[in-house]
Amino acid sequence: MSDADVKTGGEPRNIERIRVAALRSFALHGTAATTMRGVAAAAGVSLGLVQHHFATKAGLISAVDEYVLKLLVSSLAEPLPDPPVDSVTEIGTRVTTLIAEQPDVAAYLSRALMDGSPIGAQFFDTLLAVGISRWQQRIDRGEVRPDIDLTWAAINAMVLALGTISLRSHVERHLGAPLTSPGQLERWQRSVDSLLRDGLFRPGPSS
Repeated sequence: MSDADVKTGGEPRNIERIRVAALRSFALHGTAATTMRGVAAAAGVSLGLVQHHFATKAGLISAVDEYVLKLLVSSLAEPLPDPPVDSVTEIGTRVTTLIAEQPDVAAYLSRALMDGSPIGAQFFDTLLAVGISRWQQRIDRGEVRPDIDLTWAAINAMVLALGTISLRSHVERHLGAPLTSPGQLERWQRSVDSLLRDGLFRPGPSS
C-alpha cells in the first residue's frame, strides 16, 4: 500500500472523501455504471486505498447505503416539537434543508426508489414508518381530523416530496431556476405546507 495516509492518521478523512465521491457517482450514474477506479480518481486517492477501506464495490455500496439511511433517519425522524410550533412547517423545513445541504443524497434516494433495488424499498419503508409515526403523533395531539387514513396521509406527504425530487428536471423547466436554489426551495415549501395544512379548494356549502 503506497498511500501514506493509511499509516498517518488520515484514514477517517480518506474514508469520507471516498464515500462522498461514491455517493455522487451513484447519484449521477447509478451503482452499476460506477467503478472503483472512477471513485478513486474522483476522491483523489489510489484504487488500492479504496480497496483497503471497502474491499469491493459491494462493500462501498453498502457503506453509502448505510450512510444515507442513517442521515434520512437523523434528519427526519426526530419527534415533533410541542405546540405552538407548526408541525407542517417544521417537517417542511427539515425536508428542504436536507435537499439544500445534501443534494447528492436526495438524487441517490430518487434513483434508488426508481430502479427497484432492495435498498430503494428499504428507503421507502423507513420513510413511510417515520411518516406514519409523525401523523399518529398529530392525531394524538388533536391537530388533524381523527378520521384520516393514517397510511395514505403518510404516503401522500411522501409523494409530494419524493415525486418532486424524482421529477426535478421536468419541474425545473417550469420554475426558471434550480429547485435547490433558496428562493425555489422556500416557494416549494410554502406551496406544500399550504396544501397539507389548508387544502386548495374553498369550503363547499355543506362544509
